[in-house]
Amino acid sequence: MEKILEILAVVISAYIIGSIPTGYIIVKVFTGEDIRTIGSGSTGATNVKRVMGKKWFFITLLLDAFKGALPVVLAALFAKTFTGIGLLPVLAAIAVILGHSKSIFLKFTGGKSVASGVGTILALNWQVGLIIAAIWAVVTFFTRYVSVGSIIALALSSFIMWAFNAPIAYICYCALGALYIIWLHRSNIQRLIKGEESKVR
Repeated sequence: MEKILEILAVVISAYIIGSIPTGYIIVKVFTGEDIRTIGSGSTGATNVKRVMGKKWFFITLLLDAFKGALPVVLAALFAKTFTGIGLLPVLAAIAVILGHSKSIFLKFTGGKSVASGVGTILALNWQVGLIIAAIWAVVTFFTRYVSVGSIIALALSSFIMWAFNAPIAYICYCALGALYIIWLHRSNIQRLIKGEESKVR
């Protein structure tokens, strides 16, 4: 029973932290607008940039990454259940990205979990997280599409985690998380195919 309660505590708290709608709050406080009615309708950093510019894009990006990393770090430091296989940090990571994309505070709408997802990977393995962030930055810079950078970086995440001999739970999380986040980008993929996707600059 104690193990079950610990798992529930980790998952629920991580989901609630992930559900904090950073981009929505920033835009609402400073402009009074509902970001879900603007651009792509996402609460993520890319849509915040459309409303408030580059500075707030990076602020939202960093806050979402921190939001993703925090529950994973706490689970790794304090959880006592299944520590050998890294299960609880992975459950925390899954709950975070679900919370970000399906926020309980926004009637289960939200962002596409890229920044928060990278934050979870940084918390699981900081070297892998930095490599993923670098891949995202380079691909985004050269293609000028945030969505392309996000899809490619996360698609490679499980292979990079495997190359660093990470626990199997971490590798599986990266693979499943990448599939979920790519699925969240399905409208972006359709716009890319049609040549209608917005560029960074």
